[in-house]
Amino acid sequence: MDIGKEELAKRLDHALVRPTVTDDDVREGCETARRFGVALVSVMPSHVELTASLLKGTDILTGVSVAFPHGNTTTTAKLFEAEEALQRGAQEIDMVMNISAFLSGRYDDVQQDISAVKCAAGSDILVKVILEVAYLTDEQIVRASRLAEAAGADFIKTSTGFAPSGATPEIVRLMRSSVGPRVQVKAAQGIRTYERALAMLEAGATRVGVSSTEDIMRGWDEHHRRQ
Repeated sequence: MDIGKEELAKRLDHALVRPTVTDDDVREGCETARRFGVALVSVMPSHVELTASLLKGTDILTGVSVAFPHGNTTTTAKLFEAEEALQRGAQEIDMVMNISAFLSGRYDDVQQDISAVKCAAGSDILVKVILEVAYLTDEQIVRASRLAEAAGADFIKTSTGFAPSGATPEIVRLMRSSVGPRVQVKAAQGIRTYERALAMLEAGATRVGVSSTEDIMRGWDEHHRRQ
């Protein structure tokens, strides 16, 4: 797969979601995002307003993490969190599936939970559903992917970054093959190099969630210098 530098940047969601992220880290992260022209900066709800203000006047979106990182808050709580974040300037939502409900076999509850957030977001706001694949078998990944699709999700996403493991090309391919073309796939967790990011894109991801944006873009430069 041959990908241009600007196109690569537009496949990256720059993540600032660790509990230790400070306001200064957000400022620095947004500057990195602006320098490379990534797709989006993903933050926790308390940093949405700051992020949106720092990215104003650019085409870089402000994303928010909802029910992060475990997904086991109530639907009412998820709705409040999502709606408040949208009012404060969020333009995309990454919500965590209720993993506990899914593993309990409460599939209708899981689907309704996702559908409620997507309905609140509306057609103009992309909603990405994080499955947290480290806790699921391949069969469960397929089922969760299809539940998210049936609920109206725009993306299915591999991981939060807080589980024991994250995206692999094999898992991305499985997720991609589990849903129709309307639903896109986002790979996340452990993607720190250009080669790893490229492998996820080649496997079928259209977005890659990373905190190592600078390293990945530097890797693109080094790769193309060697050619």
